[in-house]
Amino acid sequence: MDAEARTLRPTANSFVDSVLRLRPRVVAFDCDGTLWSGDAGENFFDWEIKQGVVRAEVGSTMRARYAEYKAGKVSEEQMCGEMVTMHKGMAESDLLRVAAEFFEHSFPSRVFPEMQELVRRLQGTGCEVWAVSSSNEWVIRAGMKEFGIPEKCILAAAVEVDNGIITDRVIRVPSGPGKPEALREAVKKDIDCAFGNSRWDTEMLAMAKHAFAVNPNRDLAATARQRNWTVYFPDGTSPHA
Repeated sequence: MDAEARTLRPTANSFVDSVLRLRPRVVAFDCDGTLWSGDAGENFFDWEIKQGVVRAEVGSTMRARYAEYKAGKVSEEQMCGEMVTMHKGMAESDLLRVAAEFFEHSFPSRVFPEMQELVRRLQGTGCEVWAVSSSNEWVIRAGMKEFGIPEKCILAAAVEVDNGIITDRVIRVPSGPGKPEALREAVKKDIDCAFGNSRWDTEMLAMAKHAFAVNPNRDLAATARQRNWTVYFPDGTSPHA
């Protein structure tokens, strides 16, 4: 084991080694709450409105829509889609720039070191690593720079872009059943291992040969126990009471 891996705590090393022993060839990771703590998509949504990245009237409308979502009046998939289409008419280069700024300065030090190490070591074996998220692809692309996962292996909430300008034509919103759907369309291979933290990852975990509930919330933890999936809490996190 190399020096970088040895900096991890024994439980983290054991987790990484347990995955590597499976010799997976294709794996899929959820991002928010799985590769890092917190929800980058939700945090970016709040941050960009406060920063004036979107017009004030758009921000006001989307705040109201988010309140409806929290009240159960708007579906997860619909809300995640609107958090992307709200950028219609903006230059994609601008969104990429502000997303990188957000991830570097306003969402710091949240990456789980053992997950970063796991991705690095999987890639070292030639394993195909995919990131799947219902957060907008601009934030996920910024986050994946911490993991070395290339843009072509990112399946996040996305819209079509015409001549560098963002449209409201949705390409995908990988949430719930949308995650395995996106993987089947893009990867066209069996998924050996899948990693997720919430109920929106259940279908993706179920499609894999080996499922890992990482930092799971209560409902996914209960499902994992019922289905005998591996449950792992990264260093610095703990089982929910």
